[in-house]
Amino acid sequence: MLSQDVSIPVDGSQMPAYIAGPDEKSGPHPAVIVLQEVFGVTPEVKRVTDLLANIGYVGAAINYYHRTNPQLNEPYTEEGNRNAFAAAATVTAQQLARDVVAAADWLNAQPFVKSGKIATWGFGFGATAAFVTSSLRELSGAVCFYPGNIANPMPSGGEPPIEHVRDVAIPLLLVFGEKDYYVSRFEMDRIHEALTDAGKEFRMQIYPGVGHSFFRYGRPEAIAEVQEYSDEAVAQAVADSWNLVRVFLSDVFSRSPSRAAETGDIRTENTQSVPR
Repeated sequence: MLSQDVSIPVDGSQMPAYIAGPDEKSGPHPAVIVLQEVFGVTPEVKRVTDLLANIGYVGAAINYYHRTNPQLNEPYTEEGNRNAFAAAATVTAQQLARDVVAAADWLNAQPFVKSGKIATWGFGFGATAAFVTSSLRELSGAVCFYPGNIANPMPSGGEPPIEHVRDVAIPLLLVFGEKDYYVSRFEMDRIHEALTDAGKEFRMQIYPGVGHSFFRYGRPEAIAEVQEYSDEAVAQAVADSWNLVRVFLSDVFSRSPSRAAETGDIRTENTQSVPR
């Protein structure tokens, strides 16, 4: 299996990235840009990147803190949470767009990547990053696991990203835990309504009995408050959401890369609504 650390040029500097994928001799494969949790490129982020490699994709975990906090790797504690969000406050939507474009350009130039077949998968603040970069037609789709700053401003300020929903140019998969302490059900419904009203292609899945970061390896522990989730509920949410990701990626990578640009409409009969 391909596994290496690389540097990707962007904004006159180098952005570190962890690359994992099938054996290079197996030919080119679609790629997924992994957008880290707020805590940095942690072992958990690399685990997800390896998961993608194990199912036949090239995973690329990019470090969007490369301008100000390139070594950030905070623990899942209250102090780590404070430090991580302080770092996130230095990251703007415009910077994220440039980072994702640079990563897509780099991936498209690699012989082990199927050019034009690139998606994103983000977690927490990284899921917000996946949403705010969903206007990029260089991408095939975006997966957003429990994004906390779509209906609210990003840590760096400005309008909530949902105010720019009409800029979304690719299919979206949004996944939440019903008991998420960062994202209220009101915010989830607002996101769903805005995407529906804008005629965007998306699926939103909300899992009962679990909260924020349920996909994280091991039994999830809430930050800044105590929450208990049953092992069964977490296991079911992890298994089902992983299946959704695989189906979504297979779907978007099977489409013509020019389809959305040609039609200007990515809403299809397969658009699905949030469960009530």
